[in-house]
This record gives sequence, C-alpha cells and structure tokens, in this order.
Amino acid sequence: MVDTTRLTQAVDHFADRLRAAPQSRLQRGAAAEALALARRLASWAQAVESPGVEARVMPDAGMFAAADQITVAAHDLAVVIESDAEVAEAVGLVEEAQKRAGV
Repeated sequence: MVDTTRLTQAVDHFADRLRAAPQSRLQRGAAAEALALARRLASWAQAVESPGVEARVMPDAGMFAAADQITVAAHDLAVVIESDAEVAEAVGLVEEAQKRAGV
C-alpha cells in the first residue's frame, strides 16, 4: 500500500486556504484553478479505476464548492494511486495549482 499522506495533507491545506479566501480572490481565478485541479485529479482517478472508459467531467458547482471538490477528487485519487512517484506527481499538481490560485 502506498502512503498518500503527503497528497491528502497538501490538498487539505489548499482547501483550507480556499475556504479562508475572500470572495474577490475566488472570483479572480482561485476557484477556477481549484476546479481545474479537481477535474484533473478526478480524471486521473477514473482512468486508474476504469481504464479505457471515458472519464466523467466534474461539474462546476460554484466557487464556494471548489475547496470541497478538490478534497473529494484528491481523496478519491489517494485510494487508487499506485506508486510513490504518482503521489509525488499529484502533490506537485496540488502545489502548482495553489501557487497559480494565489492562496
């Protein structure tokens, strides 16, 4: 079993920052960045779980749901991730998205 603690901690930190961010910051792109990350992580998890099946797209549930969406997507990925290298890659995606979001 792969230790995914680094991934869940990174995404929980990003989600906490999003929840604490002012609405203006979310509107300026932080929520869109989080949704893009959530979609990427969800697609990755679906590809592992159901190879060859077209991934469903995570819907845009609004800027105030973005933190929950990245949390769900990352925790779903953490269940199916297969190697330490993939954990590191996922953590990198989360950290880059957080930088671009500015939170």
